[in-house]
Amino acid sequence: MTSESAATEKSSPIRLGALEQQVMDLLWDEGPLTVRQIIEASDNVPAYTTIATVLTNLERKHLVQRERQGRSVLHTPNISREEHAATLMQKALVNGGDRAASILHFVDGIGAEDIELLRSYLNSKDEHG
Repeated sequence: MTSESAATEKSSPIRLGALEQQVMDLLWDEGPLTVRQIIEASDNVPAYTTIATVLTNLERKHLVQRERQGRSVLHTPNISREEHAATLMQKALVNGGDRAASILHFVDGIGAEDIELLRSYLNSKDEHG
C-alpha cells in the first residue's frame, strides 16, 4: 500500500447511514444549523436526542464541527459534499482490487459531458504539471 493510499484509508469517512446522510445533506444545503433547525427541516421529525446523537457521531467521524454561539450550538460540515463523494470514490479504488479496471468501468458509465470535463482536466494537468 502506498503512503497516499494509506493516508486515504486513514482519513476517509465511512459511508453514511440514512439519517446521517439526511443530516449532512441539510448541513451542506443550508449551512450551519442547530439541532432544532435540523429537526424543523426534517421530513420525518426525529427526536431531539436522536439528532444530537447523529451529530455527535458525525463529529466523531470528523465530518461535522460544533461551535457555540450564545446559548445555541451550531453544527457545520468540515468538508463539502463533493469532497466527501471524492473521498468515497478514492476509498472504493483502494479497496476495489484491480484499480485500473475500476477506473475504466467508472469511465464507461459516465456521460459525454463528464468525459469531456475529465479530458479537459487531464489535458490542463499535463500542460501545468
